[in-house]
Amino acid sequence: MPPSRARRSALPTLAAALVLAACAAPAGPTRGLDALAPRVLLLGEVHDNPDGHARRYAWLEARVDAGWRPTIAMEQFDRDRQVDLDRALAECADAACVIRRAEPEGQRWEWPLYAPVIELALARKLPLRAANLSRADASRVVREGYRAALDDATIASFGLDRPLARDLADGQRRAIDEGHCQQLPASIAEGMVRAQVARDVWMAKVVAAEAGRGDGVVLLAGNGHVRRDLGVPRWLEGTAGARAFSVGFVEEPAEGTFDERVAIVPHPRVDPCAK
Repeated sequence: MPPSRARRSALPTLAAALVLAACAAPAGPTRGLDALAPRVLLLGEVHDNPDGHARRYAWLEARVDAGWRPTIAMEQFDRDRQVDLDRALAECADAACVIRRAEPEGQRWEWPLYAPVIELALARKLPLRAANLSRADASRVVREGYRAALDDATIASFGLDRPLARDLADGQRRAIDEGHCQQLPASIAEGMVRAQVARDVWMAKVVAAEAGRGDGVVLLAGNGHVRRDLGVPRWLEGTAGARAFSVGFVEEPAEGTFDERVAIVPHPRVDPCAK
């Protein structure tokens, strides 16, 4: 469901609080990044963790203030809303307007955590790219396979017409099982793996298309998508030819391989797997 009216009305206040927190946040990724100046940068997140968002935003804002002008690709916007997103960026004065006009249907993102990035894009006229498949597209992939949401050229170029590598398939299955408290029926798990792979492949395609433009591209997405062992970097290096630098903003201990890990303060939440 879309965010409630109360949550939307609180967006400016919460976003301002997040920006203030970012000013006091410890440094984000540093090791190797300034020297490498990668054209493809993947910055992860724990979706509901304010500390991670604040650290990531502080780092991103500082680099933009220093003159960096990347395209920002976001998991939070679906590909079928790109036209709406472009129009909103051209016509809106603030993040609340952009979100209202371009947010995906049926999603419940914590938009106040993303508002500062959208405000930064508006203020500095940075392009925003909708990097995700819609929930409807992902559901079709679960039921019908990759061709329900991806064209033949994409399937061929990313090798989805062949079986997944064993380590990739097994790793995605483990991650999905853990995310569903080990309760996911086996009959559904294979389709869920396909959906996750389809999302990663689409993000890789979006990122690769932007890598050669301007100052490159930064993808903002969940840590699972930016994992070097399972996520977008694997698809970029395997097929799209764009070397990516991935940074996980993680609540330790956390699984996954990244070029750099930034430990963030764990966010209190109810354990969904608790009996």
